[in-house]
Amino acid sequence: MANKEGMLILFSGPSGVGKDAVLDIVLNKDKSLQKSISLTTRDIRENEVDGKDYYFISMDEFENMIAQGKVLEFAKYGSNLYGTPKAPIDKWLSEGKTVILKIEVQGATKIKELYPDSVAIFVLPPSMKELENRLRSRGTEKEDDIKKRLDIAREEIKRSKDYDFIVINDDLESVSNNVLSIVKSLDFSYKRMNNYVSEVINNV
Repeated sequence: MANKEGMLILFSGPSGVGKDAVLDIVLNKDKSLQKSISLTTRDIRENEVDGKDYYFISMDEFENMIAQGKVLEFAKYGSNLYGTPKAPIDKWLSEGKTVILKIEVQGATKIKELYPDSVAIFVLPPSMKELENRLRSRGTEKEDDIKKRLDIAREEIKRSKDYDFIVINDDLESVSNNVLSIVKSLDFSYKRMNNYVSEVINNV
């Protein structure tokens, strides 16, 4: 049978909603999925690993990569830059892989323009109060930073209408299974199956 087309999945949600925890479970359950690793200029947090959670680089390094055309998209979030290295994405898609890209809302809009066949999933918190509790429990932000993140979150949630799917992170196991169900359903989309359709028609 012919090789299926690659698929790019955009995975967004407000800070503190639990995107990393959800992705860890999803990727552990389905080893065929390829996680795209983003670039960031923010400081590394406790328990994060450079090259696994993000590529943590300096502002100068980030700006040099932009100048060299090595960054697919980038956005400013707070005082830091976040971006997507271009080469790995194109390589994995050409190999027919399903690539999951955790990305800020600003960046997702740009990626959708460049990759119109990409599929976007937005993760919602059960409530804004619960999101605030999760941000406070991390113990990594000052009070002013928490308030800013909550303000940003409200604006991001308004833009969830631009996404293809919305899941609610009220339980990690449940939301992870929901994401996997969405991913699995994409295997049967025409984009993924069109090569098989042609092959069936031509092999009379």
